[in-house]
Amino acid sequence: MSAGWLLRIRDSPDKEENMINYGFTKQTDYSFEEAIAKVTEALQKEGFGVLTRIDLKEKFKEKLGVDFRKYTILGACNPAHAFKAVQAEENVGLLLPCNTIVYEKDGKTVISIVNPMAVMRPIGNDKLCDVAGHVEILLKRVFNSL
Repeated sequence: MSAGWLLRIRDSPDKEENMINYGFTKQTDYSFEEAIAKVTEALQKEGFGVLTRIDLKEKFKEKLGVDFRKYTILGACNPAHAFKAVQAEENVGLLLPCNTIVYEKDGKTVISIVNPMAVMRPIGNDKLCDVAGHVEILLKRVFNSL
């Protein structure tokens, strides 16, 4: 498995492939459904529940008549931290829940998890960044356990 923590300084010497600046991602040898089960279990261990499961392959076929690879968005929420976030910034619900994606690419299953600091930092609210920092630690543990 290759893995990368993806909130990097722009000129970082670490040049892993598939770098994104708003999350962390890894390719796995898990089957698609196995990856979803492992992500869901790891999220639960860190106090998150999966509020939504959006199957883009199914939706694209249903709504657009387009065949697409397996690609699922899991909307994860840690209620205690979501409550603190909404207390700190009333409109932060626009950026919730913490999304995790699982998709197939080149015979592998890819797992990507949003980095809440990358999403929340531009708001400029220190209290919200404190909450996002705690959530980042939890999601990094989820990521590292996969």
